[in-house]
Amino acid sequence: MTTDFSILVVGAGGRAGRAVTAEARARGHQVTAVVRDLGRHRHLAADGVELVAGDVTDAGRMAELAPGHAAAVHAVSPFSGPEQGFAGLDPEFFVKAADALLGSGVPRPLFIGLAANLLDATGRPVMEDPSRFPAFILPFARAHTAGLDRLRAADPAPDWLMLTPPAGLDATLPRTGRYRTGGDTAPPDDVPFSYADLAVAVLDEAERPRHHRTRISVF
Repeated sequence: MTTDFSILVVGAGGRAGRAVTAEARARGHQVTAVVRDLGRHRHLAADGVELVAGDVTDAGRMAELAPGHAAAVHAVSPFSGPEQGFAGLDPEFFVKAADALLGSGVPRPLFIGLAANLLDATGRPVMEDPSRFPAFILPFARAHTAGLDRLRAADPAPDWLMLTPPAGLDATLPRTGRYRTGGDTAPPDDVPFSYADLAVAVLDEAERPRHHRTRISVF
């Protein structure tokens, strides 16, 4: 892959976004790092990383930023964690984000998924099992699932892919460069996985697409 490969990372200030940006730069790619608040993330600007302001639900802004990029990664969450509560959650957040990136013109939109809507061994979504998923997080899980449903219903659509890591994603684990992919079934809860290896999977799919217009698990 040549160094003129450029990737748009929306939500570059979060853990997944930072990992994807780091992996892209390690491979010699140019990154446009999109954040909502430039003032909070000035430290992200670096050689090969252009820091810009943008909101993933703003279709006009995504269309402005997309030209020249081979892929875009949606690594945005409207919350930094469930401790913030969900009173202000827009249930259409992930639907709007899906629409904005699908319509932006970027040829390979990639989305970071949520383990809550993977399926357990009985075939039901993990979020429907109260022993595995707290009820108070359901609004967030349902909003995320609505975004996935929007992607699946889009026709025609660019070559999108959603990569869904396990619930035990860990920012302290090192990069191994190894991962496995699956379908809609959730991996065991006790399988550790790093943000760095999630980023490896994302960049592999950006550079050499193997899965098309679907959702996969990655672990």
